[in-house]
Amino acid sequence: MDRKAFGRAAWETGKAVLATTAFSLFALAIAAAFIRSFPPSHAVLTAVNWSLKAAGTFAFSLLFIRRGRALFKGIAAGILSALVTMLLFAAIGGGFHLDVLFLVELLLCALCGGGGAVLGAKLRKE
Repeated sequence: MDRKAFGRAAWETGKAVLATTAFSLFALAIAAAFIRSFPPSHAVLTAVNWSLKAAGTFAFSLLFIRRGRALFKGIAAGILSALVTMLLFAAIGGGFHLDVLFLVELLLCALCGGGGAVLGAKLRKE
C-alpha cells in the first residue's frame, strides 16, 4: 500500500470514527435526558449504550468508507470509535469503569463497522 492509499484509508477511517463518536455523544446525551425521568437498571443502560454505538458505527462506516480493504477499515473504525467514546465518557464521567463486557463491546463495534463498510462498498458504484 503506497503512502497516498494509506492516507486515504486513514482519512476514511478517521471520518467514520469522528462521526460515530459525535453521534454517540449526542444520542446518549438525549437518552440520558429520558433516562433521568425513571431509574433503569444497569443492564438497560448498557443495552442502550451498545445499541447506539453499534448503530452509529454501522451507519457511518457504510457512509464514509470506500472500496479497497473496506472490511479492515470498517473493523478499525469500529474498534477506534469504541475506544474513543470510552475515553470521552471516562473523561466526562470522572473515571474508567472497565470490565469484561468492554471486550464484547469492542467485538460488537468491530463487527458492525466491518459489516457497514462491506455493505457500503458493495452498494456504492465507483
